[in-house]
Amino acid sequence: QVQLVESGGGLVQTGGSLRLSCAASGRTSRHVGMGWFRQTPGKEREFVASISGDDGATFYTKSVKGRFTISRDNSKGVLYLQMNSLKPEDTAVYYCAARKGPAAGTGGISYYDSWGQGTQVTVSS
Repeated sequence: QVQLVESGGGLVQTGGSLRLSCAASGRTSRHVGMGWFRQTPGKEREFVASISGDDGATFYTKSVKGRFTISRDNSKGVLYLQMNSLKPEDTAVYYCAARKGPAAGTGGISYYDSWGQGTQVTVSS
């Protein structure tokens, strides 16, 4: 498995920006597909964005396209989520996750086998 630790969450006003980071460690962490999910109380964890571990292809859920950007720095073993033009509905606990292989897509939690502890993002109106 891959060990994951998120950081960068916080409180921001509507229209503001935040950058989440996820430090990954483990034998294959720099070659696996990785993603960001989010969850609010009483709701299922939902896919936000993912990036493949081979060609860097990226995928986004419709509600964040054009506002969020997922990227990775394999030299440092860090996954990022740049979030711009934040809205109150983006408020959630954000989790990074890793797949077993290099692929990525818009698939849900069943495609991932390693998870971070989560970081809270709160967008005030």
